[in-house]
Amino acid sequence: MMLRKLALAAVATGALAAHAAAQDANLADPADEQTAQGDVAVTIYNNGQSLVQDVRQLNIAAGRSVVPFPDVSAMIRPETLSFNAANAGIVEQNFDFDLLTPQKLMEKAVGQEVTIIRTNPATGAETTQRAEVLSVMGGVVIRVNGRIEVLRDDGLPVRVIFDRIPANLRARPTLSVTLDSTRSGTRPASIRYLTEGLSWSADYVALFNEQSGAVDMQGWVTLTNTTGTTFHQANTLLVAGNPNRGFAQPSYSSQPRRDMVRPGTETPERERLGDFYLYPIAGRTTIANNQTKQVSFLDVQGVPARRVYSRAVGWLASDSGPVNASAAISFSTSREGGLGDALPAGTVRFYQRDAQGNPQFVGENGIGHTPMGSLLSLRTGDAFDVFVQAEVESRNRITAAEYERSARFRVITDGEATREVEVERVVEYYQTTMRYTFTNAKPEAVEVELTQGGLDYGWWARDFRVTAEDVPGEQINAGNRLYRVSVPANGSRVVRVTYQTKY
Repeated sequence: MMLRKLALAAVATGALAAHAAAQDANLADPADEQTAQGDVAVTIYNNGQSLVQDVRQLNIAAGRSVVPFPDVSAMIRPETLSFNAANAGIVEQNFDFDLLTPQKLMEKAVGQEVTIIRTNPATGAETTQRAEVLSVMGGVVIRVNGRIEVLRDDGLPVRVIFDRIPANLRARPTLSVTLDSTRSGTRPASIRYLTEGLSWSADYVALFNEQSGAVDMQGWVTLTNTTGTTFHQANTLLVAGNPNRGFAQPSYSSQPRRDMVRPGTETPERERLGDFYLYPIAGRTTIANNQTKQVSFLDVQGVPARRVYSRAVGWLASDSGPVNASAAISFSTSREGGLGDALPAGTVRFYQRDAQGNPQFVGENGIGHTPMGSLLSLRTGDAFDVFVQAEVESRNRITAAEYERSARFRVITDGEATREVEVERVVEYYQTTMRYTFTNAKPEAVEVELTQGGLDYGWWARDFRVTAEDVPGEQINAGNRLYRVSVPANGSRVVRVTYQTKY
């Protein structure tokens, strides 16, 4: 803490103050800062990696010379640098990322003499001493008149005057390029590099109208810059996707998308780059360092949407009591559905108007990169008034003959046997009746989507049958069967389904 206080005091004194004034412009508005940048274009990816392209007008001398490029990202990946200027070739490059900060000033002063100025708080009188800085580890240790002293963090006014600015400290991140030019003169010079520290994400604000069955959706791009550099009036392009880096990355492609009911098959009217979609920011924008900026990229009204209540239960699940149904809002990103765009990954926050017409927050959920035409169902929370209780009402063994008599109810039928079974095993057959109890305290009827899971036990037990069901079911895959159950207003309903299985 003492180190920070002393160094901060030093910034406001002597030659250092003059240097800082010459280097730094008005910090109140990043757009007004002086910058050495030229025509800047920034491409930002979802994985925190960005491409910066900067074209500057430089006066390059003939022969070999060193040309500084200040105001590059402090998190530049120097090995990715590409330089281009007519009649000039790059010989060597150096990136100076040791920035002029109070901390670095004190560190560079170790072994050197500085001037310590102390002010008497009672009289205002100042005393000046020369001191050698011995260490800054955990505090400032100095030698004054042959004595070793630790500068205390006691709140007394103390300033440090430095004799000079260390040659290897820069006020701004600077890339120094050694060039070999066949001619002299001013010409465009471009640098291109990859950097960390720039990221973007999508955020969606959705106003859901349950009465009209529609949602108004606005999409925002949130830009975050922690590169240590402001990018002035940049042509900004966002890429929805994660280009692979030079090292192995884990693949999550086998993980199911919980937010997506059905992936889309439509192509939006926006530019693609390979397997990625491009989201350009209209006009040029200044991306200030240590700033979060939001820009609108989607604004649509009246997208058809509905509230969905659902519950998924496992095989032989028997609840000890009623369980809240899950509440979700479902809509399509199709052109016909009114949204008509591919949605980059982000968070969707839902609002509904109360009786006074004020929008109130009702839940949020994340989405992955979503093709146009997809059907999404985003869980917003637990239903307050809708419950489902699943119970095993009965379970009995049945004979093989009884099992075969129900073949007409077979849901999935294996093909004709093509091999002989040398070792037979005893197969036990069961008949199970599940009872599902639905309750609804709402003043209007609701539909609950119940999914019975666990029906696929592998190749040997895939031949299950549904011999009776109060509500027609839909086999959505080998292991899950879906029932859409209408529950009356302020009422309840019991649904039974009987399965015959080998497990």
